Amino acid sequence: MLVLALRSVRQRPGRFLATLLSAFLGAAIVMAFHSMHDTAGAPGVDPVSSETLRTAAGVVGGYGTLLVFFAVASALTVNVRQRAAELELLRCSGATPGQIRRLVVGEAVAVALMGTAAAVLPAVLGGRLLVELFQDTGQVAGSVDHSFGAVALSSGVGVTLVASAGAALLAVRRVTRGRRRTVRRRPWLAWAALAAGAVAASSTFAFSATDEMLMAFPAQGAILLSVGFALMAPRLLTGVLGRLSPGGASGWLAVRNLRRRAGELSGILMALILFTAVSTATLTMQAVESDAVAASGLVKSVDAKNLETLNYTVVGIVVVFVCVMLVNSLYAATTYRGREFGQQRLAGATPGQVLGVVGVEGLVLTVVGLLFGTLAALAGVVPFTVVRGDAVLPGQLAGVWAAVAVVGAAATVGTSLFTARRVLRTPAVRAVGATA
Repeated sequence: MLVLALRSVRQRPGRFLATLLSAFLGAAIVMAFHSMHDTAGAPGVDPVSSETLRTAAGVVGGYGTLLVFFAVASALTVNVRQRAAELELLRCSGATPGQIRRLVVGEAVAVALMGTAAAVLPAVLGGRLLVELFQDTGQVAGSVDHSFGAVALSSGVGVTLVASAGAALLAVRRVTRGRRRTVRRRPWLAWAALAAGAVAASSTFAFSATDEMLMAFPAQGAILLSVGFALMAPRLLTGVLGRLSPGGASGWLAVRNLRRRAGELSGILMALILFTAVSTATLTMQAVESDAVAASGLVKSVDAKNLETLNYTVVGIVVVFVCVMLVNSLYAATTYRGREFGQQRLAGATPGQVLGVVGVEGLVLTVVGLLFGTLAALAGVVPFTVVRGDAVLPGQLAGVWAAVAVVGAAATVGTSLFTARRVLRTPAVRAVGATA
């Protein structure tokens, strides 16, 4: 099966492009930040610089590991779902479920190894830039030189391989065994995450305005609540769509398509919710904190500078990964609808009408993702602002939310329309015949 997996990757490299890109970016980020451990352990590094470097590696490296798994899982899930007919043919030809799993996992591991190998040089350059950034802000001594060693390389290879293999197993299991067990477990996990997020957010009121740990609990609350909403994505989308009464043919078709494909689109909605909640909560709370420190006339401590740098870095990583997940998933899902678009055109729809339907679908997904992501973010922002600034809603929220909404809408609606336009270049008869 391993030979067959390698042959499959060589014969159809375009099929694995999204997975390769996710593995490449994930490995590059994980190795760049884990190289801070190598740098901190080098001879002659002072204790303050070492603590800063290890904190950055631990916090951002942990987030990076989770994001690698989600990004690779998103790409592989779309890949495996679109190959359901091919995998079913293999099973009908005598292949056992175990052999099919080994085939898909072998493909994922091969792609992950290629992505990791290509990510080494960017990770080295990224690690150097991080050290220079810490040095420019006075958090790391200027005499510290960047080191890229065993910790960075082993973490990059290990995390990417484990994430790819695990994501591949989950993806192929849904196709070969169905999703009934997953559906049963998801509500419990979602409610547990929502409960934990509510407890963490409400714990903010137990701290004082100047406590160093004040931002930690509302941030964790917003993240956990966004995870809970993300796990409930299919139910949330179905519930919102059930209350929509769109006007016009494009709106009616868009809502009908979204209802039919709610399960398939849950990964896209998950990414939007997580992106909106993490970005809005983190950037807003950091802006409130920075303005409060500036108003008091105090100078930020080294720990405060470290926290600010980590917050902006985490948000940057989240934005990059979520955009990659959205673009990969939407591109693959829209490209796969070539036959559907061809049938609509043969039934009398114009290319403009097809694009209108796709645009409305992307807009609805964006609005739902922004709605629940914003609710999760507010659960952290409001308690933090009440304790830190004696207000309920901070003035910085509007600008941050608008920027997040623009990025989310551009990634979702823009990718859908761009891909659909490319698919529509194929004549309708050829599109229907090629995929029949």
